Amino acid sequence: MRVLITGGAGCLGSAVSAHLLDQGAEILVIDNFATGSRSWLPDHTKLEVLEGRVDNVSLVSNAFESFQPTHVIHAAASYSDPDDWVEDVLTNTAGTAVVCQAAQVAGVSQFVYLQTALCYGRPSASPIRVDHPLAPFSSYGITKTAGEQFVRQLTVPWVSLRLANTCAPHLSIGPIPTFYTRLSDGRSCFATEAVRDFLDVSDFLALLDLVVDRPDISGAFNVSSGEGHSIREVFEAVAQHLRLSDVSVPMHPIGDDDVATVVLDPSETNSVYGWKATVDFEEAISRQLQWYDANGVGTIASHLKPVVEEGA
Repeated sequence: MRVLITGGAGCLGSAVSAHLLDQGAEILVIDNFATGSRSWLPDHTKLEVLEGRVDNVSLVSNAFESFQPTHVIHAAASYSDPDDWVEDVLTNTAGTAVVCQAAQVAGVSQFVYLQTALCYGRPSASPIRVDHPLAPFSSYGITKTAGEQFVRQLTVPWVSLRLANTCAPHLSIGPIPTFYTRLSDGRSCFATEAVRDFLDVSDFLALLDLVVDRPDISGAFNVSSGEGHSIREVFEAVAQHLRLSDVSVPMHPIGDDDVATVVLDPSETNSVYGWKATVDFEEAISRQLQWYDANGVGTIASHLKPVVEEGA
């Protein structure tokens, strides 16, 4: 198996790269290192790394022609600045169109797209079924969802995996690294009653193996535990891990650019692939925090606009 992984030096991309290398695959990573790092990838004889942008037509076309992948995993994404609409369009939409057309020309055996749960916008029901209307409202969600529409035009087999918040090495977005960093430094935090579902990377990789083994299946699938937990619960888990028994957290209302509840219904994924998440919330968070203990936290990004706290 020869796998071209865009964004393969990012948080999820690097986990996928290492996982598939362990299985004997040959890997070509394309990454511009905007939010990933070459150091997150192993030195391996079957790994080639190409620095560049996915919206660069000639670079992507030449990469497909020279590497001749059998599979594509499109993990590249721009998400670190909610106000940089143009960069999000170039990477998440135009870049996806470029990679899709190259994959179509190459006639790959399968195209896997990593999609955000923000594609659903503010859902009308919870948990969110995979057939729920798509109504993104943030730059990240809009451009990733536009990218998925290009994926749907492929005549080669394709799968779009709509992901819950995934705990993985190098995770540097969202409440877990934010709370860990601020509490470790003795700084203040705030939380909201927003609810999210959380997934351990081992469960995601187990599903990816099943997806890669079934090129006869095309479609969009939710990837989630199906269980919701509040941001306050995340704060409490981090505080407990750091043995901070006397710390409290102010509660803020959910921002206009945020969503109250995003919990995905994975029942269709369970049925089609025979897959179910096995790592519970407490264990997933614990594994993430233990990884931070050993490795630290990198530069934290967010698709939400920053809130400046007094004393921050």
